[in-house]
Amino acid sequence: MFETLSEKLQRAFKNLRGQGTITEENIGEALREIRLALLEADVNLNVVKDLIERIREKAVGQQVMTALSPTEQVVKIVRDELAALLGKDTARFNFASRPPTVILMAGLQGSGKTTTSGKLAAWLKKGGHRPMLVSVDVYRPAAREQLGIVAKSIHANLYEGDAKGEAAGTPLVERLAREARREAVNSGCDTLIVDTAGRLHIDQDLMQEMRSLKALLNPQEILFVADAMTGQDAVHSAGEFHRQLALTGIILTKMDGDARGGAALSIRQVTGQPVKFIGVGEKPDAFEPFHPDRIVSRILGMGDILTLIEKAEENLDRKKSEEFARKALSGDGFSLEDFRDQLRQVRKLGSMQSILKMLPSVGPFQGIQQMAGQVDESQFNRVEAIINSMTRIERERHEIISGSRRKRIARGSGTSVQEVNQLLRQYAQMRKMFKSAGKGGALQRRLMGTLGGMRGMGR
Repeated sequence: MFETLSEKLQRAFKNLRGQGTITEENIGEALREIRLALLEADVNLNVVKDLIERIREKAVGQQVMTALSPTEQVVKIVRDELAALLGKDTARFNFASRPPTVILMAGLQGSGKTTTSGKLAAWLKKGGHRPMLVSVDVYRPAAREQLGIVAKSIHANLYEGDAKGEAAGTPLVERLAREARREAVNSGCDTLIVDTAGRLHIDQDLMQEMRSLKALLNPQEILFVADAMTGQDAVHSAGEFHRQLALTGIILTKMDGDARGGAALSIRQVTGQPVKFIGVGEKPDAFEPFHPDRIVSRILGMGDILTLIEKAEENLDRKKSEEFARKALSGDGFSLEDFRDQLRQVRKLGSMQSILKMLPSVGPFQGIQQMAGQVDESQFNRVEAIINSMTRIERERHEIISGSRRKRIARGSGTSVQEVNQLLRQYAQMRKMFKSAGKGGALQRRLMGTLGGMRGMGR
């Protein structure tokens, strides 16, 4: 996400390098490029105007820190203003003092409300809550069945209710919602997520039904689900929903496919309400709280190491990782079995592209984000298939894999002998590199120092 905007901002900052001081002339040129970058990223025009004026005022005013270079000064000012635009702190999620907490999901048809309702339920479950899902979309064919499939995939409670034999409309919608809240209380569920109907556009019937549900349920959260890839259309829709319903927050879906980021940078300023979550993929766990400071770091090419650390702490088996490091750096080295286990662990963090994009694009990582687009994710599937086609003894003692064994492994994995040979060569090179680096314990000491520093950052 934000790749296009990030590249253009980096270009604007680069043009300031080599300048001794900030002047009206050189800051004017940088601001023109920043303005163009924001507009091309589909950021709201009024938001761009306000943002550029605030940056200009601070860049040529008394708030400039003379200890910094002109480039560093402007980057700092842009960072601070983007953070202010997005909201400096992660938005708090509102829970009822007496369960169940009711969450009303709003949005247009096609924004991803049903899938997002399931993702939110999965996120709540991970936090120790017991959510219940209900669909009151009695208009779209199979809408309620779709939520049932989503609920089953994440093992969440679902209130189905009986909608047969009753005309679709607000009375049926209200009955389902009322029954679902009663069922949530009776079954000990502390949150009720209400997946509502959408339309292809905003109309009075839709809004009247939403107002009726709000009056009936008195929800703690009214979350507008917006497709980030629709840009300013999503912003305008959010503004209209907020005027009529008083939203408490926004969820932006499909952020992983949005290279521009205009909706994310505009929607809070237009609605006055925070972005609370973002959807970054299709899987139930591809759902994150929105951290404005981390998003700003991504936009400015500084990466998002904190989120990467959190993903690692949540998904990786630390004991297995430490055991792998001990084996890899010892004289014996690690086996193909160990290598496969580590490959599976790393893949729990998401795609290799998403991991590389969380690294900074400066310093030793410069250029690594550009490499992300060249990663062939299917290669990891082929590597694992090759190792799976080996016997346990072959995985533990790779040196016994003869020519005939390589042919059998290639047939079993649906690959070629050349690919099997390539994997074995790369594995041998990795073993040699780790063993060489581990001599004398220098690498272990450096790794422990790095891990200590990363844990400090996580605090």
